[in-house]
Amino acid sequence: MAKSSRWDIFCRVVDNYGDAGVCWRLARQLANEHALDVTLWQDELAPLARIAPGVDGKRDQQRAMGVTIRRWAEPFLGAEPADVVVEAFGCGLPEPYVAAMVGRSIAPAWFVLEYLSAESWVDGAHGLPSPHPRLPLTRRFWFPGFTRRTGGLLCERGLLAVRDATRRDDAAQHRFWASLALPPIAPDEIRVSLFCYPNPALPALLDTWADGDAPVSCVVPEGVAVGALDLWTGGNLAHPGAPIVRGRLTLQAIAFLAQDDYDRLLWASTVNFVRGEDSFVRAQWAARPLVWQPYPQAENAHLAKLDAFVDRYVGSLPAASASALRNVERAWNGVPGSPPVADAWQDFAAALAALDRHAAEWARDLATLPSLAEGLVNAATDRV
Repeated sequence: MAKSSRWDIFCRVVDNYGDAGVCWRLARQLANEHALDVTLWQDELAPLARIAPGVDGKRDQQRAMGVTIRRWAEPFLGAEPADVVVEAFGCGLPEPYVAAMVGRSIAPAWFVLEYLSAESWVDGAHGLPSPHPRLPLTRRFWFPGFTRRTGGLLCERGLLAVRDATRRDDAAQHRFWASLALPPIAPDEIRVSLFCYPNPALPALLDTWADGDAPVSCVVPEGVAVGALDLWTGGNLAHPGAPIVRGRLTLQAIAFLAQDDYDRLLWASTVNFVRGEDSFVRAQWAARPLVWQPYPQAENAHLAKLDAFVDRYVGSLPAASASALRNVERAWNGVPGSPPVADAWQDFAAALAALDRHAAEWARDLATLPSLAEGLVNAATDRV
């Protein structure tokens, strides 16, 4: 397949910034690193506008960062099918579009981009074909993952080199924090970036930080954890430039960041609390200790994903550090039988030096896996 081939990515937003974030990163990478003509079809553009500079959430068609963006509305008025079609997260495709795919002399390559999971069954499911039940079309399942038998992860070329250069540059670090109206990190401070779903464990964690020995500054994008923070502060929410100090804790609100700036926040922070898929993957590339909140699912199905990742992640850690990480992950996610979040945090904080070294090793190992975008391009090319 020629490099100039057209790609369409279809996305329905379920997990606000996660779905939009993954699809936007993929679209950008395909366009900018593989010189492909990429159109992102998305039903809700407001979440994308918050993380992608130059995107207008009210416009039905536009271009930004080399990608064409079109609102996916119903009824779908039709478009010439692309050479390669990516159906993100099993969102389905518009029926008129599928019918037009059948009418092409060469059917498009059709990939179903699945959600990321560290569960072992993903290795056997990645890449499997799935014939359409009624039409002469075949989909192929593409699973992101943590082994060579999966589709790997999204990682732009040179990302880790830029991360390391930025981290070594003290002046750049100071400029970054200043751009957020925040001071540099003090020598004894733990700076936490917090991006989470509504979480009943958050007030207890804030109390733990406020009553602790080490100073903690918690950096929260506006609009995140509003309910818990409103309750904890008695309605006196932090705002950019107006932090709230309670005991040893300083709550620092910042404006919601574009993707590239959010990466820099993850690189610069001591610990990253992340959620869903997009921020979860970026926190791993940041090579800092992380605490993950999977997207909540019915009957606690997300807890199997949590345990599968933690099992894989702690594999080479000493027992005490592995236990500290596992306990804080389980406490944060309300796993039955987990320790109180206050106790889990104390052990986690004591293990931060070891966890920081491990995070760097983990990121280096991940970087040896196939790139998700490159794998898709190669699979589409090999198909012809």
